[in-house]
Amino acid sequence: MGVITISRGSYSHGKEIAEKLAQKLGYDCISREILLKASEQFNVKEAKLIRALHDAPSFFDRFQYGKEKFSAFIHEVFLGHIRKDNVIYHGMAGHYFARGIPNVLKVRIKATIEDRIKEEMKRGNTSDEEARYLLIKDDEERRKWGIHLYGIDTKDPELYDVILKIDNLKVNDAVEILFDIAKRPCFQTTPESQMILKDRFLAAKAYSAIVHEFPKAIVKCKDAAVYVSIESDLSLGMKMTDQIKALLKDIDEIKEVKTGIIPLGTD
Repeated sequence: MGVITISRGSYSHGKEIAEKLAQKLGYDCISREILLKASEQFNVKEAKLIRALHDAPSFFDRFQYGKEKFSAFIHEVFLGHIRKDNVIYHGMAGHYFARGIPNVLKVRIKATIEDRIKEEMKRGNTSDEEARYLLIKDDEERRKWGIHLYGIDTKDPELYDVILKIDNLKVNDAVEILFDIAKRPCFQTTPESQMILKDRFLAAKAYSAIVHEFPKAIVKCKDAAVYVSIESDLSLGMKMTDQIKALLKDIDEIKEVKTGIIPLGTD
């Protein structure tokens, strides 16, 4: 089986499609769980974090290396969930964290602005003009979040395998189409994709473990061996290596830790 990520704007029927598709495939459907766990690790209440997602992306600038820490935590939690396989995730950044994992079907759901306005008016009891303003503002905020935190534009079609517009296509049509695509061999879990995901998860978990001390570190993993690169004075190399190994010693799945010091000022 496999994994599906669904990116969507507000009132685009992405949540409804995710839930119906998960039921049809027999997959777990997750979204809020990722943010909840990440908020616990970031030590910020979930409600505050949700409000921040509708604020300027500079929210994390209030914390020392806040952007790096939040991205690390949500990355680890997301990969930890999809390692279980047979999962649909709908929400922010799933398509970003799943890049390069071959069995992940990355989907973008769109809806017409007029349909979204009608839904906003109905749910928020607002005027047409106010609903339009709120939706455009929300779309731009989501786009800013993607660019600020991950360096991606959620509108970029290159991020997705499939983009479906809900208009002539209805929700049930989208579910049927995605059900058929998800069954294709290229989106099935294989030993190779499981190994890639395991290494990506271990790299994310290792970075989360050291991000407080080494927020600028670059962490990669191959066959359960973790490689950490840090820009620093060469004279601090031994000390940093000992610190990193101490921070990672309790992650049982890691077989080996190697560090590399990049001399300060090196391109």
